[in-house]
Amino acid sequence: MPITINLDKVLADREMKSKELAEIIGITTANLSILKSGKAKAVRFSTLEAICKALGCQPGDILEYSTEK
Repeated sequence: MPITINLDKVLADREMKSKELAEIIGITTANLSILKSGKAKAVRFSTLEAICKALGCQPGDILEYSTEK
């Protein structure tokens, strides 16, 4: 898939655990794991907004498009 999820990198930069982010944005750790692994088929804008707000970042910091594998 040409969309890469960089959520692990952003979490590491902010020294935040996935569990903490999941609690802040109100989703399960399982659903956050699916998103982080790139297995999610879609992401709601409200979820993306909550992630960006919690991490103080932009959507482009989390999502990356590349035509290369």
